[in-house]
This record gives sequence, structure tokens and C-alpha cells, in this order.
Amino acid sequence: MQRRSGKGTYQSPLPSSSDANSPRSHGDDHFSPNTASLVGTCPDMCPAKERAQRERLRDLSVFERVDGNPKRSSPDLAVKKPSDMRPLPVLQKTLDYLLSLLDSSPYPFEIVHDFVFDRTRSIRQDLSMQNIVNDQAIHMYEEMVKFHITSHRKLASCWSKPDVSSLCYLNMEQMMKCLLTLFDLYRINRKSIKKNEAEFHSLYVLLHLGCKIPKMGESLSLWYRQLSPSILRSEQMRFARTLLRYSQLGNFKHFFALLASEATDLQLCLAEPFLNEVRAQAILYINYAGYKLQPYPFTHLLKILMIKESDLETLCVECGLETSTDESGSKFLPAKQTSFCLPKAGFRTSSSLASEKVLR
Repeated sequence: MQRRSGKGTYQSPLPSSSDANSPRSHGDDHFSPNTASLVGTCPDMCPAKERAQRERLRDLSVFERVDGNPKRSSPDLAVKKPSDMRPLPVLQKTLDYLLSLLDSSPYPFEIVHDFVFDRTRSIRQDLSMQNIVNDQAIHMYEEMVKFHITSHRKLASCWSKPDVSSLCYLNMEQMMKCLLTLFDLYRINRKSIKKNEAEFHSLYVLLHLGCKIPKMGESLSLWYRQLSPSILRSEQMRFARTLLRYSQLGNFKHFFALLASEATDLQLCLAEPFLNEVRAQAILYINYAGYKLQPYPFTHLLKILMIKESDLETLCVECGLETSTDESGSKFLPAKQTSFCLPKAGFRTSSSLASEKVLR
């Protein structure tokens, strides 16, 4: 849609969930299925007046510009910030468009993530304002949780770039909100167990593998009591609870063996950025429990922790430990080193357990 102004002809701009004038720019998703709901009628991914506002302010993402022009956008590109409500078919179309950018965009992942991150929040807000709680809404939330999980992994792999640490935290925060809202939708539609319900509940358990995650409220023991017996007894939940228990007990050999043999692609993708925290705990135990005159061979650690030798050596250095090499070239980890410490900035090495499958 083109408009004429004193400065020439151009097309319209886009809205985001962070607009200060939006009544939905703060707070969590909230559904009230028993109250009267708004019904969206906006046929575009972004309402016309919001596109006009962003066009005027020159506040267009690179994904919304026509031919790279920061002054021009299009109704087919702009992904709105709420004021006019978009109905469910338009929200689904918008989400499909956003997720398609993850694999097709020539821009760095951080830029794509920032755009999709903001616009998926706007979709969640529209769903919430209209109290859309059906199976399609559940599917959309599952897709948005997957987006945050894949982002969690990809952002963790480019830790050295500026501001990635804050992006990781914000992404994790929105992942938690999105996941908890998904659980609410499961409860609202309690007449039947949804196909992916057990797996997505298991993700909440696996999030407890990380030590630097947003506060999650009640303890796991209390949370378990809210779940139906069928979910608690499911294969996915048994896997997640067992894996977490192995981590807490320091049974690292069984931890990595179970993860490699039974984790789904989605579970592995979520757990991967936490794995070096688990490996560091294993190295800590070996360092303090081992004999000073008998360095621990790398070959044993590589099998237990399922990591490449170069990544293991980097991990030891990040934890302040020295390694040694014998005459044959074999590497060892000397025990009883007093210099062990966890890196304040987090771990920067990647896991060799990564699943490269597309999760959508």
C-alpha cells in the first residue's frame, strides 16, 4: 500500500510488542476463557495506522523495508504491534512468515532473532486479548517455544559477540513465559492429552539443569503435584526427571549416556547450552577427589562426558585448570589443583552432542 507525502511516495511501517502506547506491552500472557472476548478483524499482518506511524518515525526493521529503503514498507512485510486485533488465520500467517525468516535470511542470527522475538510477543498478545485457547493456539505456542529453544542454542554458540549475554537472558525469560502459558492452554483444554504435551512438560524439568536461568517460582516437587498421572508417567517426563537426578547426584557417566540414547531433538537442543555446566561439575569432582600423583587421562573423560578433546581442553582452561601431556602425546588432567573456578561470563565451548535437525 503506497501513500503520497511531501517527501515522496513510500509504503507503510510496522509495530512491535514494545511500544509504550500499547496496553499490552507489559506483563505476561493471560487467558480468561469465561469472559467476553474481542474478535480481531484486521486482515493484514500489521494494521494500516501502525504501519503509517512506523513509516513516519522511520522505525522499520530491515525485514520490513522495500528495496532496503528505511522509509518504505509494505502490508505484506510489516508485522504489527497490537492496537487493532488480528484474527487467528492472520496470526497463523504472520507466525509462519516470521519462522520462515530463521532459515532464509542473509542477516546474522542475532538480527533475525531480535525481529522474530519482538513480533512473536505481539502474536501472543493478540491471542491473549482475544482469549483464543483452541488447538490451533496450542500449536502456535508450541512453535513459539521451539523458536526460543533454537534461539537459546544458537545465541549460546556466539557468546563472544557483544550483547549476546543479555539476548540469551531475555530469550530465556520469554521462553519461560511462553512455556508456562502453553501449560495453561493445556489445562484449559483438559478433555484430552495433546500429542506433544508430555514432551513440552519435560522441557520445564530440563531447564533446571542450568544455574543461570530466570527464577521459575515454585519448586519442582510442588509443580509435579499439579500434573496429571498420565503426564508424570510418560516416557518423556521419566527421561527428564531421571536426567536431572543423575545431574544432581553427580552420576555423570549415566547422565550423558541417557542423554545421548533417549533425548528427543527438542530436548537435546534445550539441554545443550547447559551441558558444559554439567561437565564442569564433573571436572570439579575429579579434580578434588583424584590423586595428585595420578593425573586423570583425557581418554576416560572424553568417553564419560561425550566431548571432543579440543573442547575438553578449552573447558579445563575456562575453569582455571592446567592440563599435561606425556611423552606419547596423551593428555591428562592433574588433580588437586586449587585454581578451579567457574567462568563468570559463562561457558563458550560447544557440545559435540548437538542435533543438527530442523526442529520445526
